[in-house]
Amino acid sequence: VNSSFIDLPAPSNLSSWWNYGSLLGVCLILQIATGLFLAMHYTADTSLAFSSVAHICRDVNNGWLLRNIHANGASFFFICIYLHIGRGVYYGSFLFKETWNIGVIL
Repeated sequence: VNSSFIDLPAPSNLSSWWNYGSLLGVCLILQIATGLFLAMHYTADTSLAFSSVAHICRDVNNGWLLRNIHANGASFFFICIYLHIGRGVYYGSFLFKETWNIGVIL
């Protein structure tokens, strides 16, 4: 157990900057999950849109929480993506064309 978890070899330049890719995945899954739940209760009609948002916030159990998580999650997603791209540019990750292009496509 000690050799598997504690004495695990890691690169010397490994830091917290390398967590943003994983955080992007978590944010994306959270946005999809909350977005699907909110879409179940949302009405996309111009005359009913505001009242459906009010319905989500007032009548749906924890709807206010999911709406705020979804709204703030979008901002957190963009913060993470800018930091992730900035880290990639700083460390020269764009030199690995295949990996960089997959990230751009995602």
